[in-house]
Parts: sequence; C-alpha cells; structure tokens
Amino acid sequence: MSESPYELYYWPTIQGRGELVRLALEEAGAPYSDVARLPAAKGGGVAAMMKLLRGGGGEALAPLAPPFLKHGPLVIAQTANILLYLAPRLGLVPDDEPARFRANQLMLTIADLVAEAHDTHHPISSSLHYEDQKPEAARYAACFIRERIPKFLGYFERSLEHGDGEHLVGKAVSYVDLAMFQVMSSLTYAFPRAMAAVAPSARLLGRLSDSIAARPNIAAYLASERRLPPSENDLFRHYPELDIEPA
Repeated sequence: MSESPYELYYWPTIQGRGELVRLALEEAGAPYSDVARLPAAKGGGVAAMMKLLRGGGGEALAPLAPPFLKHGPLVIAQTANILLYLAPRLGLVPDDEPARFRANQLMLTIADLVAEAHDTHHPISSSLHYEDQKPEAARYAACFIRERIPKFLGYFERSLEHGDGEHLVGKAVSYVDLAMFQVMSSLTYAFPRAMAAVAPSARLLGRLSDSIAARPNIAAYLASERRLPPSENDLFRHYPELDIEPA
C-alpha cells in the first residue's frame, strides 16, 4: 500500500479544512490527486466524492463529511486524523511517541480554533445565510477577537517558547507548523485589523508563518494555480464589520 497514490477528497472551490492536508502533501512533495477537482472523465468531480460519502466505495461506514483521504483500501476522515496517518509517512512528525501525541494535541487545538473562527460568521446555524444572523455574528466575532484569538495564539506562542522557538514540535518542520501557517494566514485575511493589534504578542508565530511560506515546496505551491484564494464562501471570511480592534 505504500506505493498506492494518495487521493484527497474535498470541496473543489475552497481552501477549507482540506488545505491543511494539501499543505502536508505539498511540503513532502508526495504525489496525490485532488479528486473533486479532477474532471469527471478522469473519475473526479464532486459526484465522485459524494459517491464515497454515500457509501459507494464499499466501506463499512462512510465518512460523515470531507475532507477524507483514500490510500489503498483505507478511507480516513477528519483532518487531524488524516494528518495523524500521513505525517509519519511523509516525514512531518518526530519518531518518538510522546512527540506524536503532542503534535496531535496541538492539531486538535488548531481544529478547535478553526471551528470557532467559522462560527464568527455563522454563530446560529451553517444552514442559514450570514445575512440572516448578522447581529449574532457581530456579538460572536467581538468575543472571538477580544477573548479567543489572544487565548489560542497565546497558547501556541508559549508552545514555541517552550520548544526551540522555531517549531511547535521537535526541531524540524512538522505538519503542525504547516497547519499553524494556514491558520495565521487565514486569520489575517479574515481579521486584518484584529491580527495587526495582536501581532506584537505573537512574534514567534509570525516568524514561523514567514518561514513556512518561504520553504521551496510551499512557496511553489502558494504561487501555483493549485492554491485557491480565500473567499467569502470559505471557513475564514472577511466581513469588515466583524473585524474590530481588540478592546
């Protein structure tokens, strides 16, 4: 199975949670197919993804939602779980077990942050439009900016301080560093004013993000058509009325 290609299934028009998996694959230079972005004639498209979601791949229990990864006979869902599987195979996590558990702990915390960031524009329900919940979104976003961004970024900043100052786990780039880059760039897109205010207290995170963006494989990916731009259809959205400066 080690020679089987990696097949990533995610919505084809947004970065979303699938981007955290893409960054790991791109950094490692691993061959993979982004199935929903492929033409139907090549076995791709959203229909191919939905077939697996509906159990059409023969799995005992199909994934609830994308992203999910197919590798040989395995189908693995949930972003942190996918990366837990991929990272040792891609050389993006230390070999020792305590470090791997710490990496997973940090990744799950990143997942919590991503979920809360999404809820700034959909605090009541994902099935409602943003325009249907704007007052609630304004209240939620204000709390997120004033309380949650400093709490989360403070935690990750301390994680860097307790390490070598350059990596969140170990002394080499891991999948957690790549995920943190994505979160920092996405938060800066969604809340540029708020992130400018918090930047002085997150200097190590800023340096980490810059160093990841400059890595050859990542820089090439960011400059390619494979890297989709952020948008107001994604997890992180820029609504100027929600982007306040922390009190």
